[in-house]
Amino acid sequence: MSCDLKPKDRAGVINPIFTCQPAGAQFASIGIKDCIGIVHGGQGCVMFVRLWFSQHFKDNFLMASSSVHEDGAVFGALDRVETAVDVLLMRYPDVKVVPIITTCSTEVIGDDVDGVIRKLNAGLIKEKYADREVHLVAIHTPSFVGSHVTGYDVALDAFVQYFAKKGEPNGKLNLITGWVNPGDVTVLKGLLSAMDIDATVLFEIEEFDSPLLPDKSGESHGTTTIEDLQGTANAIGTIALNRYEGGKAAKYLENEFDVKAIVGPTPIGIRNTDTFLQNLKNMTGKPIPQSLVKERGVAIDAITDVTHMFLADKRVAIYGHPDLVIGLAEYCLDLEMKPVLLLLGDDHGGYKTDPRIKALQENVEFDMEIIMNADLMDLESRLQNGLELDLILGHSKGRFISIDYKVPMVRVGFPTYDRAGLYRHPVVGYKGAIWLAEEMANTLFTDMEYKKNKEWLLNVW
Repeated sequence: MSCDLKPKDRAGVINPIFTCQPAGAQFASIGIKDCIGIVHGGQGCVMFVRLWFSQHFKDNFLMASSSVHEDGAVFGALDRVETAVDVLLMRYPDVKVVPIITTCSTEVIGDDVDGVIRKLNAGLIKEKYADREVHLVAIHTPSFVGSHVTGYDVALDAFVQYFAKKGEPNGKLNLITGWVNPGDVTVLKGLLSAMDIDATVLFEIEEFDSPLLPDKSGESHGTTTIEDLQGTANAIGTIALNRYEGGKAAKYLENEFDVKAIVGPTPIGIRNTDTFLQNLKNMTGKPIPQSLVKERGVAIDAITDVTHMFLADKRVAIYGHPDLVIGLAEYCLDLEMKPVLLLLGDDHGGYKTDPRIKALQENVEFDMEIIMNADLMDLESRLQNGLELDLILGHSKGRFISIDYKVPMVRVGFPTYDRAGLYRHPVVGYKGAIWLAEEMANTLFTDMEYKKNKEWLLNVW
């Protein structure tokens, strides 16, 4: 039996799992209060991403574009940045943070975004907006390397490096959630509250599940403030839930300001949630309360109801963000399932030394493939060649493979746009463990009924 970590065995991309770096930087930007990012590139680099977010969250998000055209792509387009900053600040008087997010075209032509920011700070900002607090932050996200996961990690690191400011200890914990849903943030804040821990959540996106209020306002935006970001340098410690979505910023705070950092594991499932709570206890000195012991017990009881009879030995393929995929694979193993195929949508250099992947390679007792720089054709081609699967876990872009090959699928990750309200359902914590186990079981139940495959079991369960 083997667990192989290997690159995709062909050139080109067919039906990609991931999109480009600027998308991740834009997601990080909308998590900050009084912030609207300017994407320095073509309009499509904004419009597609805004559509992506709106499809997933069913809400609107603000993002600006420098709208580079053909002449700018040839001769340079820094004048478009200057115009975009001026127009944005005039139109939105409450905006304080303006990240300038580069794209493939502007990185290739070599536009000096850092230089134009210095020029704007010395000129336009000082002369026209002297009475306002304005922060221009350069975020370099060339689309031809990495992925939107990389872009999120780079942007978070850029924001922390720009704002973090050493001062008096604030007694707070930095919690870097990574690319999660509002339902995940609600659960994480509930765990912190149960342990009486005061934390700065980066980024605070719980309000992405935004209400439609009587004044007709309903625009979604994060609530992490400039003061929150500045205070990250004065925290008692940082816990980054994901290695590839915030780990860079956590390490920066540790190296620059001696703020102790713990990176991972992603608290998916009982085992990893236990580790997360133990990390909270060790870092803050706060005890784990009986209420969370009870919550854990409820989760174990719910999981026990479905694991051995319905989930054990089920063969699963998982694709999506690397930390999510690895966390789901670890949870599936705890549920006696067999994650036989893991698809990671980029070729991050850290995968080969990731201790979680090494643990899978050392401990799995069946054949498992972990494919780097994968696309959804890697999943489809294996099904064409006889791979037997009972379940697929991944975002909505894989739905046609599920339909065509009659393999049931649980939507999890980003984006999920063909099911209602999944962003409200957590995958982290004990509550997330319950939802995942029961959602997988219910998906298999529906498939059993549809295929008339041992559906009689449901009558005697």
